[in-house]
Amino acid sequence: KYVYKNGRVVRGHYFSIRYAPNARYQSYRAAVVVSRKISKSAVKRNRIRRRVYAVIGKLEAQIVAPCDIVITVFQESIDNLEPNQLEQQVKFQLKSARVL
Repeated sequence: KYVYKNGRVVRGHYFSIRYAPNARYQSYRAAVVVSRKISKSAVKRNRIRRRVYAVIGKLEAQIVAPCDIVITVFQESIDNLEPNQLEQQVKFQLKSARVL
C-alpha cells in the first residue's frame, strides 16, 4: 500500500515500475504483479512472474538504494520476449527510476 500511495512510477511498453525509498531495510524488496486480465492461465502468469524475478535477481548487485519495487505487468506479450530483451527492458526502466 505504501508504494502505491507514496511511490513514483516509471511506465514502459510491457510493464510499469513503482518504487519508493524504504529506510527501514538494508536491501531492496521487490514484487511482481500479473493480474488475471493478462492471462486467465495461472501457469502463464506464474511463468511471467518467475522470468521477471529472475531478471531482478541478476541485477541484485546493482540495486544501490534500499527501496520497495512493484513491477506491474500489463502486456501478455512479455511472455514471448527473449530473455536478453526482457533484461534490457527491466534494466532501462530501473535506471530511469534511479534505482540502479
